[in-house]
Amino acid sequence: MKLIILDRDGVINFGSAQFIKSPEEWKPIPGSLEAIARLTREGWRVVVATNQSGLARGLFEMATLNAIHAKMHKAVAQVGGRIEAVFYCPHSADMECSCRKPKPGLFDEIAARYGQDLQDVPAIGDSLRDLLAAASVGARPLLVRTGKGEKTLAAGNLPENTPVFANLSEVVDYLLKVAA
Repeated sequence: MKLIILDRDGVINFGSAQFIKSPEEWKPIPGSLEAIARLTREGWRVVVATNQSGLARGLFEMATLNAIHAKMHKAVAQVGGRIEAVFYCPHSADMECSCRKPKPGLFDEIAARYGQDLQDVPAIGDSLRDLLAAASVGARPLLVRTGKGEKTLAAGNLPENTPVFANLSEVVDYLLKVAA
């Protein structure tokens, strides 16, 4: 099984310093939905691992998060793609949970759900915490320059040998070429 793990905000859709708090605020990054569709056609199982502390902060309700994800699923499906599951952490940074990236909890949940070791599974993110969570379970972190990616790259301290790509579409070009 070819599994790939994507962060949401800054990888699939534009992020916001004020959080994505409604379906109307969720806007895909150009090319990201088509990139997911290409993965789907090539037999990849696409899952999302995302921190959503806006829930704990009271910025939006669970029903709103579900509506945002329904919009994302529908948008991906309309171009022929599929996101199999969304794993999210609803906690804020001060809640000391095990699922908030950079901790590995979301990745552990993915491994358990799919009965798969995550060694070398590509995990795409735009922030250091995405990359560190991936590296902590042996997944292969890949950084995109979209979202917070440029700032993350400039700050340095990336996990060793982390490749950097312009966007999700470029990552998919690379992965499909390597897998061929």
